[in-house]
Amino acid sequence: MNLLTKFKETAISVFPVMVIVLILGLFVVPIEKTLLCGFIVSGILLTLGLTIFLLGVDLGIQPMGERTGAALTNKKNLFLLLSCAFVIGFIVTAAEPDIQVFASQVKNQFPGISKPIFTFAIATGVGLFITIGLLKTVLNWSLKWTLFIFYVILFAILVFVSDNFVGISFDSGGATTGPMTVPFIMALGLGVSSVRATNNNKNSFGLTGVTSLGPVIAVLIYSFFVNKNMNTEEISTFQATTVSQVSFPAKIFLPFAQCFVHVLHESLISILPLFILFIVFQIFLLKMTKRQVIRMTIGFFYSFTGLLLFLTGVNGGFMQAGEILGKTLGEMVAKNGGVWYFILITTGLLLGAIIVCAEPAVWVLSEQVETVSGGTIKRKVLLVFLSFGTAIAIGLSLWRSIAGINLRFILIPGYVIAFILMIFCPDLFTGIAFDSGGVASGPLTSTFVLSFTIGAANGCGKTNDSFGVISLVALMPLIAIQIMGIIFKLKTKKRG
Repeated sequence: MNLLTKFKETAISVFPVMVIVLILGLFVVPIEKTLLCGFIVSGILLTLGLTIFLLGVDLGIQPMGERTGAALTNKKNLFLLLSCAFVIGFIVTAAEPDIQVFASQVKNQFPGISKPIFTFAIATGVGLFITIGLLKTVLNWSLKWTLFIFYVILFAILVFVSDNFVGISFDSGGATTGPMTVPFIMALGLGVSSVRATNNNKNSFGLTGVTSLGPVIAVLIYSFFVNKNMNTEEISTFQATTVSQVSFPAKIFLPFAQCFVHVLHESLISILPLFILFIVFQIFLLKMTKRQVIRMTIGFFYSFTGLLLFLTGVNGGFMQAGEILGKTLGEMVAKNGGVWYFILITTGLLLGAIIVCAEPAVWVLSEQVETVSGGTIKRKVLLVFLSFGTAIAIGLSLWRSIAGINLRFILIPGYVIAFILMIFCPDLFTGIAFDSGGVASGPLTSTFVLSFTIGAANGCGKTNDSFGVISLVALMPLIAIQIMGIIFKLKTKKRG
């Protein structure tokens, strides 16, 4: 896919989000013009960044993951494969921008939590469950039984966990699967399955779904060592950064300038560990030609540049606009209810249907699904089902936050439905579904949508119910994509 095609697709994905926010900000809940102009600039940066990032993934990150997985498997040393997988998972997760943003939001909301330990727990969980996921692929274990067993363990632990940590724990599983982690995990899984699996398509997906379990279980265990009487504070990701003496154009671009150094650091620590691993693997494992190395190095440079632009856009305007918009709508719901409640939920549904298509990892997954299935599973159809599931997830999350519904009452029935569908769904679609649950909750969900939901909850005075949106975004695709798989199975039988 060429650069122009990628740009068109990402622009089509991001533009509707901008339209929704601008219409609401201009005509429904008036937002400061400076913030709206900054939001437009951030949308442009986000589109350019996502386009360049995806090109870099195609050239560097994805080929590296596939070659590494295949090369490690060919060594026929299971200990080496699993050890490298743990190290890769830990390093990449600890450096993941989504995790840094999410950990900061959790720390701000619950000061009793240690951000370094919280991040360490998530990274350890990812590392351990990448090894379990690859072990499943190498030994050809059933994905459905693997998922079922560990989800039973997860929900057994959940019984003893305080309500405050339920949303945080499940959100951590979604936040883990960001723009750096997902492409490499999926490519690593494809590389291993291409060498060892007896049924390549059947075992090509599911590693991201298994990996997403790790941070949830790790954070649930971490909760036992945290003060249960955590104080909550209303958080605000948006802080006024301008002064009245600054000119209007300067007010628009000042937030981008102020966050640039921080975003540059985040982008570097996201790409650098993977690039160092690439060098190490090239020297001791891959031994590719000079031309291949140059091509992959260019891919890493594109990925870094794209991620830098993308995160600058998200932090410079998207996240702020999301929180202010959500908080304003939440305050209107608290004061007047009625039609404002409808507007808030409808906004959540629309954002959910659209924003998932702007997630970098969603594009990577959908391309891999279409390629591995030989074109029988169309990317556009997959995106439709993902959009539908994500829309319901964000609508449910807003309703739950405002109504004060316990998150367990939605998560437990939701996963029960997902596991019932597994009985009838083809294995390939189950793997895609659980991978989709992870990739749907990427950087836009972890920043814009989470900020929007936190703002709405704070506006309604429901600070304890602000987390949980990422967990529901990760849940709904499990149901939607498996329904898609059952429909696909029925249609195939009719044709046969």
